[in-house]
Amino acid sequence: MATAVSRRQFLAVMAGAASALLAGCAQTGTPAPAPAAPTRRAGPVRVGVIYPLTGPIASTGVNCKYGVDLAAEVVNGRYDLDLILAREEGLPNLGGAKVELVPADSQGTPEKGQAEAERLITQEQVAAIIGAYQSAVTATASQAAERLGIPFVNADSSAISLTERGFKWFFRTGPHDGTFVDNLFAMLKDLERTKGIRVKNIGIVHDNTLAGVDFAKNTRDFAAKYGYEVAVQIAHPTNTTDVTSEVQKLKATNPDVLFQLSYTSDAILFMRTYKQLDYNPPMILAYGSGFVDPQFTKTLGKDANFVISKAAWAPDIGQRKPAAAAVAEMFRQKFGQPMTEDSARSFTALLVLAEAINRAGSTDPEAIRRALLETDIPGDRLIVPWKGVKFDEKTHQNIYARSVNIQIIDGEYYTVWPFDLATREVIWPMPKWGQR
Repeated sequence: MATAVSRRQFLAVMAGAASALLAGCAQTGTPAPAPAAPTRRAGPVRVGVIYPLTGPIASTGVNCKYGVDLAAEVVNGRYDLDLILAREEGLPNLGGAKVELVPADSQGTPEKGQAEAERLITQEQVAAIIGAYQSAVTATASQAAERLGIPFVNADSSAISLTERGFKWFFRTGPHDGTFVDNLFAMLKDLERTKGIRVKNIGIVHDNTLAGVDFAKNTRDFAAKYGYEVAVQIAHPTNTTDVTSEVQKLKATNPDVLFQLSYTSDAILFMRTYKQLDYNPPMILAYGSGFVDPQFTKTLGKDANFVISKAAWAPDIGQRKPAAAAVAEMFRQKFGQPMTEDSARSFTALLVLAEAINRAGSTDPEAIRRALLETDIPGDRLIVPWKGVKFDEKTHQNIYARSVNIQIIDGEYYTVWPFDLATREVIWPMPKWGQR
């Protein structure tokens, strides 16, 4: 049985022990040790990362995750880069705490994405979540975060509706469909004015996902705004195996410009079918990761050339931003493939989230949410060609996000619009298959 000790007895014992220690030091000539200062060991800040790491668009999901991985490396290390948190090691306001990523595989389905978000929050105890690329998956995963009160930062899901739900915990750093589609039409008008290109009508091809349906609606709306007719609109299921009838319909209608949203496997299938049926649209204005996935150019080779795609980032941005060039080279060396707009957007999202957590000085969800609302990062501290990152108070959409249009020339992506950022002239129309 333990014996109770009074505070007076405890202090007396401690004083005697201290005297004995000092006496021993005096006998040996060794200085008495100074009282040990309390040390703070900063634990890691756990961030959940949800992407389709398996399934039909796994290559895109892995590419997005690579961007987050590299951003965590930049935050956790010390790099001579003009980027937020690059020159400090870890999060200085949290005692140098490191960011620890907790990956999750949505498998490309909304149900799995939601389940993984719930698991990351309730079991893995993450402070925040980044994800989930596909708009339909982001919609359900962010619902879980909203219900459980955890910040959800989205880099790359562009459906406008995501930031129109009145959510408290959802933030989007990248451009949305309205920005992307508007800029494609603005480019058309610029080309008509400067190059004499004439466009009267357009065709629309899209998959039947949330992103595809949203894209089609926005394309029709902006076509009306800019004075173009929609000659044909074709929807197709994702991961389809035959698009012969769709391409035959396009060939019969023959619109002046084809707007298309397709993920990787569908984009490759359509391009192969275009060639097989000798369908030669004057231009394809692409929308969706399928046309910027490294697998697109790798699989199609020269048949991928001349497509113009919307993008939130392009490799030649590095000609104006040395930090972007340095990060792109780091990405290539680390992962053995080029950085794409998807990996650049996810890279940026993690930096923005880490900066907010550091500014909050806490992993408390509400403190992080408030810090995100107060975010105001200038564009010269980012690798993307945006004015910066500042979230709209009501929608939590980054008001400074913008896009560029890039064209595949000799297997590489070059900025062709806006003209003040262009590194190559637009090649228009696309050469016919028999002339390539």
